[in-house]
Amino acid sequence: MMPNVKTFLLSLLAVSLLAGCETTPAHITNLTPQQVMRNASGLYPVEAAMDSSQQSLQWDTIRASVVIDKDTYPMRPTKLMKNRWETLIPVAAGNNTVFYRFRFDYNYTGFGANKGDSKLSPVYRLVITDH
Repeated sequence: MMPNVKTFLLSLLAVSLLAGCETTPAHITNLTPQQVMRNASGLYPVEAAMDSSQQSLQWDTIRASVVIDKDTYPMRPTKLMKNRWETLIPVAAGNNTVFYRFRFDYNYTGFGANKGDSKLSPVYRLVITDH
C-alpha cells in the first residue's frame, strides 16, 4: 500500500473511533417547587437531579451548586440517591422572587487523563408567598 493511502486510512479510522466516543451531555432536572410559603428563617430548600448516560463520568467527583446572581451556594448529595443534590438558599424578607440556576462540575475519564467539564441549568424562578 502506498504511504499516502496508509496515512489516509489510519486517519479515517482515528476519526471514526473518536466519533463513536462522543460524550453524552448531562441532563439537569429541577426538583424544587415553583412556589413556597415564606418562613421565619429566610432559608428555602432547592433540589436538583443530574442524569447522564456518559459511561466515563466519574460520579464521585461531582460538585453541585446553586448560582444566584454572582453568589454561589454549594449543594450536598441527598441520602440514598447518587444523582440528587440539595441545599438551602437565603431569600431576603422583602423579596418575593428569586432567580437561580444549578451548576454541576465533574470529571470524566478521557484519553490518557481525567478531564473536567460542567453543566449549567436554565434559569428557574422561585416565588415566595405570604399566604
